[in-house]
Amino acid sequence: MTRIKICGIREETHALTVAEAGVDFIGLVFASSPRQVTLTQAKRIVSALKKSKGGPETVGVFVNTPASRVKKIADSCQLDWIQLSGDEPWEYCRELAMPIIKVIRVSRNYKPEQICANLAYGTNLLANRKHIFLLDSNVRDKYGGTGKAFDWNMAKPIAEQFPVIVAGGLTPDNVTEAIKTILPWGVDVSSGVETRGTKDMTKIRKFIEAARRADEQG
Repeated sequence: MTRIKICGIREETHALTVAEAGVDFIGLVFASSPRQVTLTQAKRIVSALKKSKGGPETVGVFVNTPASRVKKIADSCQLDWIQLSGDEPWEYCRELAMPIIKVIRVSRNYKPEQICANLAYGTNLLANRKHIFLLDSNVRDKYGGTGKAFDWNMAKPIAEQFPVIVAGGLTPDNVTEAIKTILPWGVDVSSGVETRGTKDMTKIRKFIEAARRADEQG
């Protein structure tokens, strides 16, 4: 079954509604962004989710943040995963004793075999660490939440070799096609389930339904 991650949650009520809808991961953005949460907001969201049985795992999203600060925030908020969405080198990942989602930005300039070689290196370096890769669109000066898709055909051979989450331009209208094309380990959405910059619960439910429908159709 394709895992589903809803990123950029900022409100406790939204987090609980999303959890009830059956997502696997909820992303809390600590990097500079319109979706950035404070420590207080994050703690409240994580606390509420942990009280609900079988709730989604929480992912802290960081961009080029010193490892010491990432550790401090992760411990303080009791995060389950760390997502590195910046330019952090593989060696940086080894400084964090937590499950890691490492973002790889994809553009037309990269070939799938180049990305696979990069992920193979990362896999070897993180052999004793729980980790997943996330493929996102490469947009200049942007580190996620761009709302722009990349060529899914590039992701298919990568997903055949590595567990990857696919992000970038996904919406309730195209996530079924994305899953059928790529067969990814998971999908990630943020701006694609928003209305005027705010998470839209109707769109989130439609996104989840569309993803599950793709799984049912094989």
